[in-house]
Amino acid sequence: MCMLALCNLLVIISNTINKRGNKKLPPGPIPLPLIGNLHNIIGDQPHKSLARLAQIYGPMMSLRMGQITTVVISSSAVAKQVLQKQDLAFSSRTIPDAIRAHNHHQFSVVFLPVASRWRSLRKILNSNLFSSNKLDATQHLRSQKMQDLIGYCRKCSQTGESVNIGQAAFETMINLLSNAIFSKDVVDPYANSGKEFKDVVWNVLEESGKPNFADFFPLLKRIDPQGIRRRIGKHFDKLLHQIIKGLVDERLEQRRKSPNGSRIDFLQVMLNTSEEDPQAIDRNHIQHLCLDLFVAGTDTTSSTLEWAMVEVMRKPYIMNKAKSELADVIGKCTIIEEADIGRLPYLQCIVKETLRMHPPVPFLIRKVDQDVEACGYFVPKDSQVLVHVWSIGHDPATWEDPLTFKPERFWDLKIDVRGHDFELIPFGAGRRVCPGLNLAIAKLCTMLGSLLNSFDWKAEGDIAAQDLDVEEKFGITLARLRPLLAVPIPL
Repeated sequence: MCMLALCNLLVIISNTINKRGNKKLPPGPIPLPLIGNLHNIIGDQPHKSLARLAQIYGPMMSLRMGQITTVVISSSAVAKQVLQKQDLAFSSRTIPDAIRAHNHHQFSVVFLPVASRWRSLRKILNSNLFSSNKLDATQHLRSQKMQDLIGYCRKCSQTGESVNIGQAAFETMINLLSNAIFSKDVVDPYANSGKEFKDVVWNVLEESGKPNFADFFPLLKRIDPQGIRRRIGKHFDKLLHQIIKGLVDERLEQRRKSPNGSRIDFLQVMLNTSEEDPQAIDRNHIQHLCLDLFVAGTDTTSSTLEWAMVEVMRKPYIMNKAKSELADVIGKCTIIEEADIGRLPYLQCIVKETLRMHPPVPFLIRKVDQDVEACGYFVPKDSQVLVHVWSIGHDPATWEDPLTFKPERFWDLKIDVRGHDFELIPFGAGRRVCPGLNLAIAKLCTMLGSLLNSFDWKAEGDIAAQDLDVEEKFGITLARLRPLLAVPIPL
């Protein structure tokens, strides 16, 4: 009987191997023993390395990253297949080992599987922070933060000081979010208090984006060989325990002293929901959700604005055309309101072109939890899937002259960035589309429009605007390698 059982087991294993063996993985470079294809992406620009490989092996290729099968998707057609037609099969996310610090992956709406807890948190976000009604109700807060940004730039213009565009935008976004969540500013731009906050957030994004041996060789997760999870843990500790926990504790104390006196903001809604239904959201989920919002909603937007300013300053004809539209439609030296955006088509073209050339994140990271067939290829269970947003935005088959910044390409091109047109998916698509994309687009347009309409700009020092570099710093986000320092000149 034992021999018969063993024979049956061997037959089952053999059939499984043969069944998989008959299925065709996407093409890709031949992996080396042990390291697989890690040598193919060594360097500080892995998104460009993978784009070059895609030119050889096609829009859907497979690599062996250590012990992990990775499928890279580099065309809009294949992206549409996996993010729309097979969205559920590709809806899980690979969890980088770094994100396991403080068990963040167990509470984060970014990394939770598409199940009841994830749906509950997304519903809370969509209903109470990002819905059209809520965005309309908090528009005055964003308008005030815009006036604060222009006021800061105006002070710099009076003294001839330069503005660190990325940092100023970051502080604006931090205070915008903190007012929507906590009804208070958390940084003071005049005291430069946002720099430490920005450094912590960028460190989280940079460490998370580093190639991590623990992700490629799961046995190494226990020892964290490069110390990435340990360092991320320190950054999470600052954000979670030194900042966010303090703000939540402060609110709980206010509620204890004056149960009916607290302002109805997002934190209040979450605390009320937690009291009514502790299963829906608890204290840990509240704090980690705030962490998600600060990390995902600040550096991505501020980095994109910085890229937009760099590209516009490098091409005076674009700057002049944008200024002319702004002056004609709303008047010179006027701060842009969100209601004005629909009347500023060229400004919208500039934002779209910036998101095409400089997407906030170079990859959408997914995972398959079971064997899947897509586009005629076999994607084995537990494969990591990278939708290469940067490569799709630079695909010469889709975009004419893709390395040139040309907002005019969008004049008659009915392509949006909200996840329906797969040629341009900077905010993702499908179930995992960014819930805050409408807010991000509105803030990019109003910040960029207000900066251009309120000042002329020149690069700090003797750098001619057309000589500004476009070198990238790779992390989970694609930031500019060197910060843009620009002097605002009063109109």
